[in-house]
Amino acid sequence: MNYEFSKKILIVDDEPSVAVPLQFLMEQNNYNVMAASNGEEAIDKISKFKPDLILLDIIHPGFDGFEICQMVRENPEWQNIKIILVTTQVRDVDIAKGMAFGADAYIAKPFSNAQIMKQVKKLLQCN
Repeated sequence: MNYEFSKKILIVDDEPSVAVPLQFLMEQNNYNVMAASNGEEAIDKISKFKPDLILLDIIHPGFDGFEICQMVRENPEWQNIKIILVTTQVRDVDIAKGMAFGADAYIAKPFSNAQIMKQVKKLLQCN
């Protein structure tokens, strides 16, 4: 598959039962995909892979999703990266916190493939 012109997506989730199907879904939609299972790995892959969009769980080892979101927004080189928080943390306070830290969208687990693809495509059109 030719990934030369495809958008790059980083999936950050420590649950293989979420990360593996998400990666498959994104690859089936012709995105160039990498995955990270903890916060430190995520930051390393963001700097090397330079994704266009991050599908980011909040709860995982190392830096949590809120901290990663904040780090991305504070780095001038990463300003254009879109972030979708994909999480079970769906209280109003969690959603408000995620958006305050700079997330572009918030999707509750469990989610449908159609729901997540709609949001990914919407955000990547703007790049």
